[in-house]
Amino acid sequence: MPERNEKPNQIIAATDVLPEYIYLVPLQGKPIFPGIFTPIMISGAEDIAVINKAINNHKVIGLVLTNNPEASSPGPSELYKVGTVAKIVKRINLPDGGINIFISTLRRFRISRFQNETSPLSAAVQYLNDMYDPKDIELKALTRALLSEMKQISEDNPLFTEEIRLNMVNIDDPGKIADFITSILNVARNKQQKILETLDVKKRLGMVLVHIKKEHELSKIQKKIAGEINEKIEKNQRDYFLREELKAIKKELGEPTDARSSEYQKFKEALAKFDFTGEIAEQVERELDKFQVMDSQSSEYIVTRNYLDWIVSLPWEVPGADKTDIAASAKILEEDHYGLEDVKERIIEYLAVRKLKEDSKGSIILLVGPPGVGKTSIGKSIARAMGRPFFRFSVGGMRDEAEIKGHRRTYIGAMPGKIIQGLKIVKSRRPVFMIDEIDKLGMSFQGDPSSALLEVLDSEQNINFRDHYLDLPFDLSHVVFVVTANTLDTIPRPLMDRMEIIRLSGYVDEEKMQIAKQYIIPRSLQRHGLKRGQIRYNLSALKAIADGYARDAGMRTFEKAIDRIHRKVALGVIDKSKTLPIRIKREGLEHYLKKPVFRGNELSAAVKPGMALGLAWTSMGGSILVIEADAILGKAALNLTGQMGEVMKESAEIAYTRVRKIVQNIEGLDKFFSTRIVHLHIPEGAIPKDGPSAGITMTTALLSLATGQKTKSNMAMTGELSLTGRVLSIGGLKEKTIAARRHKIGHLIIPSGNQQDLEEIPDQVKKGIVFHPVSEYNEVVQLTLPQLKL
Repeated sequence: MPERNEKPNQIIAATDVLPEYIYLVPLQGKPIFPGIFTPIMISGAEDIAVINKAINNHKVIGLVLTNNPEASSPGPSELYKVGTVAKIVKRINLPDGGINIFISTLRRFRISRFQNETSPLSAAVQYLNDMYDPKDIELKALTRALLSEMKQISEDNPLFTEEIRLNMVNIDDPGKIADFITSILNVARNKQQKILETLDVKKRLGMVLVHIKKEHELSKIQKKIAGEINEKIEKNQRDYFLREELKAIKKELGEPTDARSSEYQKFKEALAKFDFTGEIAEQVERELDKFQVMDSQSSEYIVTRNYLDWIVSLPWEVPGADKTDIAASAKILEEDHYGLEDVKERIIEYLAVRKLKEDSKGSIILLVGPPGVGKTSIGKSIARAMGRPFFRFSVGGMRDEAEIKGHRRTYIGAMPGKIIQGLKIVKSRRPVFMIDEIDKLGMSFQGDPSSALLEVLDSEQNINFRDHYLDLPFDLSHVVFVVTANTLDTIPRPLMDRMEIIRLSGYVDEEKMQIAKQYIIPRSLQRHGLKRGQIRYNLSALKAIADGYARDAGMRTFEKAIDRIHRKVALGVIDKSKTLPIRIKREGLEHYLKKPVFRGNELSAAVKPGMALGLAWTSMGGSILVIEADAILGKAALNLTGQMGEVMKESAEIAYTRVRKIVQNIEGLDKFFSTRIVHLHIPEGAIPKDGPSAGITMTTALLSLATGQKTKSNMAMTGELSLTGRVLSIGGLKEKTIAARRHKIGHLIIPSGNQQDLEEIPDQVKKGIVFHPVSEYNEVVQLTLPQLKL
């Protein structure tokens, strides 16, 4: 059939005359382009029949791509319209019944109509020619760019053979170049078909150039990844050879050749220094042997390694004799603390006993007092005086006994308790351990920490203290335990029986002034970047701070006030509104601290009938307790408010009964309570209050209410009242005396049974206070309501 041009300016290459009708072979994979000599494997019976018919006719077949690669027997609707005509050059029969044919692809064709739509497929076709102008400069540039890109890819990609490179160089037709490159690129079948259907060579070259650019970028990425992988492989191989060489060197030197052996050797050498015996030696040897044969990748390996690490980190060596210098210790306590003479004396006695006893056993010090009185600093001073390391931990709010005795090793994340942790940190078997806030211990389903502390603090048990994690006996008898608490009420009795109680009651104004001068002000100046001499305080200013801003038992509020002054001075120095040195006077305190928190002595006076002043002892120290009573007409009743505890409510009922008995013998007052509802109240109702020592105070307030007489001014009282009118002893007299001194109380009524306690109160605390010991309530009446004759 003669060839036809689709456009007048189309250039037609010379070729053989091709038949108008050809047999079609569907292609499942990718299209085959013209200008290629390639083998094709034919296995299906229908396709073999097509090949046989074609060989018997013109030896020409049409290769057409299916639009559905899964179709087993595609029909006309499942074939693309443009394909490639090929001439069968050779046929080879295969043993399995299939055939292998070698074909030479010639030209593109388009199916005009199907002659036979069933197998064997045949159709009338129109042969197509490439369209291009060989003189087009842009066409030459595209061809050159395509060859250049392909050359770079072939150099970087070892899959391109030398034969493929030669073929690219020897092809001079731009259309055939595009076809050849497309046939060897990894492009999707539908995109290759689109290129096959493109007759405009310049457009075809552009499409192929886009694909080859993508292939080039992909090749670069692959080369980069391959380089990184090779680099890693080379490094690993290098490291492997170096490790093997190192092992050989270590083997020659007789050293361990792997990490596990190194760890084992380290533990073995460390444990050998302790010279363990008995149970400890057996357990350690067993764990060490297990560690030696254990796989380093197993979870048990880490557990055993951590266990051995804890053992070698503890101070197992038995310490020598205690070398505490009593004189030097006394000097250190004097340097670190002002006042507290009785506390210092008892600590020195405690240290002397420990030095004298050879077994190092002794009672546990329990420092009890309100916040800010220096309990923690006293513990540090004890450690400094004994020349021992200091370790502090708080048990406030602790609910899990494992915090004290550790977790068993079977648990994930198990570790020893605070005691063993502290020993590891201080690296000494003779430290001073401070256990803070023991009065705030909790209890839960996880155990009772106070019971766990019994084994720690009991000198008869802590010789063989056994932590759950270590599960080995450890001697804690050389450890000095100092325990702190704000109150004794919540400490379990078995625990408290093992301690020697030392009370820190608080400070009066004179003591606060001296502590501020010697300790607080220098320390605060250093914290705020100031120097000694740049700020000076008048004594009247310090006294005003103690009286108007810091009436608590400790020094914490006082120190906050000093810090506040220094912060304002520092700001003034920076903004140049103040020049150093500065003198702090009483008159200028409000500039730094605003208005005083406490103004005058309004709490120290019973200004109306029905009021009486008492003294309370709380975890915050001693304080003034104001009792108020009032009455309205009605059926006899007693109302109590102010968050009273059960003991205090009972004291109020005793007071009510006692006063009713007193007034029934006074003419005009015998029916006072029977016709009135009496209300007894303690201000600051948000604060819980309990205890029997307010008994005489409540009785006096009720009696003052009934008689209409005010109690004597500047007088406070404390004492438990019995139902028969006896005044019984109370506790915390020192703390209450300090509170009376802070509030400038001049007269203090106390039970006769507490007279001996006055000897333990320093003279500077008792100074200015007249004590009135009483044993019967009638004596209280004579002192507080002298105009009332009973």
